Amino acid sequence: MNIVGISTLRHGSVYSEKGIDVKTALKLAYKGLSLETLPKVEKGLSSLELIREKEYDVLIELTPTNLRTGEPGLTHIREGLLRGKHVVTTNKGPIALAYRELKSLAAKKNVKFRFEGTVMSGTPVITLTTEIIKGDYLEEVYGIVNGTNNFILTLMEQGLSFEKALHEAQRLGYAETDPSMDIEGWDAVAKATIIANVIMGGDIKVQSVEREGIEHLTSRRLKEALSKGRRIKHLIRVVRKQNSIEASVRVEEVDMSHILAHVMGAKNCLILNYKDLGEIAIYGPGAGGRETGQAVLSDILAIYT
Repeated sequence: MNIVGISTLRHGSVYSEKGIDVKTALKLAYKGLSLETLPKVEKGLSSLELIREKEYDVLIELTPTNLRTGEPGLTHIREGLLRGKHVVTTNKGPIALAYRELKSLAAKKNVKFRFEGTVMSGTPVITLTTEIIKGDYLEEVYGIVNGTNNFILTLMEQGLSFEKALHEAQRLGYAETDPSMDIEGWDAVAKATIIANVIMGGDIKVQSVEREGIEHLTSRRLKEALSKGRRIKHLIRVVRKQNSIEASVRVEEVDMSHILAHVMGAKNCLILNYKDLGEIAIYGPGAGGRETGQAVLSDILAIYT
């Protein structure tokens, strides 16, 4: 398997039909140098030029999430599918905003469209629920899907202020310089929307998800909850009603007898509530470069097996 094209904002864009020297490309990127110093490659192509004009089998789309328009990822994915190329992405925006359109386009072009890394990173929630567990009725999904917020709440419970806990999360690389996607609940909203529409067959909009962030919480409130035998957690809930699916993201007090109360640090945990199987807990990492890379690798291998 060869990587024939790479397009980045920071390190430039290159293409070689015979394949790119990946080890050298990684060394350049780690040093902050341009990939366009690689020998025997086409240089300076835009991402859309690569997607629309060059030859490849699988488009791997890894641009940051944009929940307003889904761009540029939405156009990247759409253009790849229109050319009859398989697509793998970790970008939540296009899936949350345009899943049905993209799924239909992939089916029309008879290609695979996979996005395991959009929910719980390398922990296989989407594959488990759509490809492995079949024939049962999924009534509800709830749990912790944002490791950054869970890490911050863990530190606040130990006595740190929200501001100091956020700073530590940023120092360790769990939170971005602009942490609003996490702390205001938008990342969790995107994941709740994907779960509702992909896993539970709904058709909800991002704007319809009830949203509460964690930025208003204090260490005192978390300790008060502990004194009552409860722990503050930031949870998503996706529930199947009689004729609809409803989703929410909010702060809840979880009894210490529940498994979610013991999910600490940057870990995630989802509870799948099936009609016959009952509750199944999925626990694992929800973020990280290696974990996301594993999700991408799993999706690529699934295309060819």
